Amino acid sequence: MPELPDIALYLAQLTPRVVGQPLLRIGLRSPFVLRSVDPPVEALEGKRILGLRRLGKRIVFELEDGLFVVVHLMIAGRFRWKQPGAKSGGKLVLAAFEFPQGVLQLTEAGSKRRASIHLVRGADQLRRFERGGLEVLDAELEEFAQRLRSENHTLKRALTDPRLFSGIGNAYSDEILHRARLSPLALTGRLSDDQVSTLYDATRATLMDWIERLQQEAGDRFPEKVTAFREGMAVHGRYGKPCPVCGSGVQRIRYADNETNYCARCQTGGRLLADRAMSRLLKQDWPRSIDEVE
Repeated sequence: MPELPDIALYLAQLTPRVVGQPLLRIGLRSPFVLRSVDPPVEALEGKRILGLRRLGKRIVFELEDGLFVVVHLMIAGRFRWKQPGAKSGGKLVLAAFEFPQGVLQLTEAGSKRRASIHLVRGADQLRRFERGGLEVLDAELEEFAQRLRSENHTLKRALTDPRLFSGIGNAYSDEILHRARLSPLALTGRLSDDQVSTLYDATRATLMDWIERLQQEAGDRFPEKVTAFREGMAVHGRYGKPCPVCGSGVQRIRYADNETNYCARCQTGGRLLADRAMSRLLKQDWPRSIDEVE
């Protein structure tokens, strides 16, 4: 799922291409992608784009007359920018937004069709998409600490809860926790003030570093490979590969369709966290420390 740095990259590349331009046409290729009925599609066609913004993990297009397009890419949704008159793009294309200078395609891999578009009339209606998460890059340490400790969860869950923090998901939470040298299963209510401060600094530094890095890599090119698995990540998506800090193999906890990656030496004092599936299978044979598997 595109997270804050990825969405910031989309916004940086879309702004010079569409802001100030009229939205000529919205072409819907999937009957499921549009999740609203009012206003109708025709009400937005011909209106100029006044600005773009991020709302959590959603991208919002602001148009004339108080109209908005809200796009949630979910896990497999992506944007593609094509020249005017380009081919439709095949089965992956769910919708196409046509502008004088090009066509913005919304694509989604797989068959689950979770990506969504909402057409919204008025700022009051737009507020219903706000989840309440704190914007860490705009927050002071005290605000961060208060939000972190407002509920007693594991750090992994807290960072990825959109009601607590805005724009952080599975990938960058792994990177943040590795940078902070904190266990993903540490409880928010048991952190010391120093640990909270360290986590605050790590969260801001990780997000800002990746925003800058992605935008430098893209230059003026529209991003074609927005992915949760980036070259240069410390632990996310790097199970079994050496930690860039200590060289130990990166570990994982798997659950449902997701997994958490971490370094046992850097984050948990060498202790292996229980993988729900494998630890139940192996029981007493499940290794307890990184020394047992290296």
